[in-house]
Order: sequence, then structure tokens, then C-alpha cells
Amino acid sequence: KQWYQRRVAITAGEPSSVAYRYRKFPLLGPGEPYTLICRSEIDAVTTTANGEEQLMNIKALNEWDLKAGASEWRQKLDTQRGDILTTEMKNNKCKLAKWTVSSILAGSDLLKFGYVTRSMPRSSGESIGHSILGTQQFYPKQFAAQISLDMNNAWGILRVIVDKCMALKDGKYVLYKEPSKGILRIYKVPLNTFEEDNEESDEEEGK
Repeated sequence: KQWYQRRVAITAGEPSSVAYRYRKFPLLGPGEPYTLICRSEIDAVTTTANGEEQLMNIKALNEWDLKAGASEWRQKLDTQRGDILTTEMKNNKCKLAKWTVSSILAGSDLLKFGYVTRSMPRSSGESIGHSILGTQQFYPKQFAAQISLDMNNAWGILRVIVDKCMALKDGKYVLYKEPSKGILRIYKVPLNTFEEDNEESDEEEGK
């Protein structure tokens, strides 16, 4: 993903790192209203033919199933792009939904996908090179409808989680989702939990 983002940034102009955009949303519900402050990400800015600037998120779809050491995407992307994207939606629905929600929260005008495969299918380790076979871009809200992502439902789920957390006593908690199940669990942990991990991360950043 980062490699693809850099490639797009270079072709668009000066390479740059991700930009953070802070946005405020009302979190409404049957109880007390809350205000959510969200830090979102913008990957690039593009300019239309009319000179209008548009915010963009850039994501990479990677071909991982190289059958018999050959790339199917190289042969089919131009003529069967819709089928390839549909397969990605089926196999990586959670990832695509996460990207789409992130793009909507950021207020991005465009969500751009790059179809990436290995330059040499049998390469491994540091010798791996990648090729961008093609790109495709969408309006985030329209793509959300295409993958049956209901933002009202997403906000409703978040509101339920916030209400549950606000009803808890003061302390430190872990929100855990059961793998392959639609179940969220909240565990109370000691206040010093994860502090050693944070200290190690700070030491590594300081080196």
C-alpha cells in the first residue's frame, strides 16, 4: 500500500507523507448526545480539468494467488476488471469496508484503487518487485452503496459501543472482537496494562 501511494504521489508531483485531517461529528442517539472528534487520513490531492482540488485516498489491491507462477490479472484486468473487483469484494469485504468508511470520515472526494502484482511471480524476500497493472477510482459514498455499506448502521453500532463504555466504571478496558464472529467483548484490565509496551515503543522511536 505505502509503495503504491508513493508511486501515485510521485506521478502527481512532489512525494509527500499522509496528511491528517481532524473532523467533528455529532453522535446522536436516544440518550445524551456526544461529539466525536476523528483523526482521518488524506493520501493525496488532485486537480480537475476545471482547476478544482479534490482530496483522495489511495489503496492497493494485491494479487496474491499467482496460479502456476503466472499473473491472471495481467491477462484479465483490461477486459474483466469488474469481475476482479467483485472477487475482491467477496474475499476482502471487511478491508474494503474499512477503507470506504475511512474515506468517508476524511471527507475525501475520491477513493482510488491500484491493482498491484509481483513483477516476477516467483520472487521472494527482498528481491520482490511490484507492478501497477491499472487503477480505478470511485466516489466513496457511491462505492459504499455498491458494497452494501450502510453508514447509518455503522454510526448506530458505534453509538451502542459508546453507550456501553460510558456506563462502565472508571478504569482501563480492552474492546475485543471474536474472530469470524459478530461478537464484541469488553474486558477490564489492570491500569498498568500495556505500559511496558508503550515504554519500549518510545525507546525505539528515540533511537
